[in-house]
Amino acid sequence: QVYLRESGGGLVQAGGSLRLSCAASGVNFKIVPMDWYGQAPGKQRELVARITNVGSTNYADSVKGRFTISRDNARNTVYLQMNSLAPEDTAVYYCHVFYRGRDFWGQGSQVTVSS
Repeated sequence: QVYLRESGGGLVQAGGSLRLSCAASGVNFKIVPMDWYGQAPGKQRELVARITNVGSTNYADSVKGRFTISRDNARNTVYLQMNSLAPEDTAVYYCHVFYRGRDFWGQGSQVTVSS
């Protein structure tokens, strides 16, 4: 059973920082790409950042230069460091992995940025 457990969301003022963590179990972590998605109120869930098994990254245009995705294969954990947060970053953030033909999601972490 694949399980993704997220932590690190919260309320922060504009310009502040947060770090999200996602601990994975039940998956051969070191061989899979890992993603963070964000779902803003009233909008569809969208890809924010992706990291491959070898550490290559890509980002949504809206977060480039502010967010950093990283992974620790020894801890089966992926991170999303979010800096220079703005109110438009307010969303529920989900950790995601596609594994053995299925999508798996974390429970979601609420990030609220106040102006």
